[in-house]
Amino acid sequence: MERARRGQGQLEGQVLGALREAEGPVTAAWVQERLGGDLAYTTVVTILTRLLAKDVVARERQGRSFLWTPTADVARLAALRMRRLLDGERDREAVLASFVTALPPGDEQVLRALLEAAGPGRVNTGSAPPADHGGTED
Repeated sequence: MERARRGQGQLEGQVLGALREAEGPVTAAWVQERLGGDLAYTTVVTILTRLLAKDVVARERQGRSFLWTPTADVARLAALRMRRLLDGERDREAVLASFVTALPPGDEQVLRALLEAAGPGRVNTGSAPPADHGGTED
């Protein structure tokens, strides 16, 4: 029986989740074993390296290999993926409007509360400010 193929985002989440369960820095081999060993060692190292580039894990050299630790959680990784998708679209406003209108009522309320709590100054995500849509500041 052929095994279902996992998507890159799913693998990243699983690897980050395994790191977060560790009691300290771990090797790629530990992560591979923790995930059941059906992934090639090189695949695990590739995923860890991608996570390093996204600044959600850190590594330190130990001998000829590295020890890996998480610096963020799976929610942060998902938010980065969402942001990357949004950044790839020309009409951000249309994408955001479509996203919001497709949310179930409970999620929409959570999003509204988060935006309200962030306030007019909003939390700085380290990226460019939102586009000016012609409004005036109070």
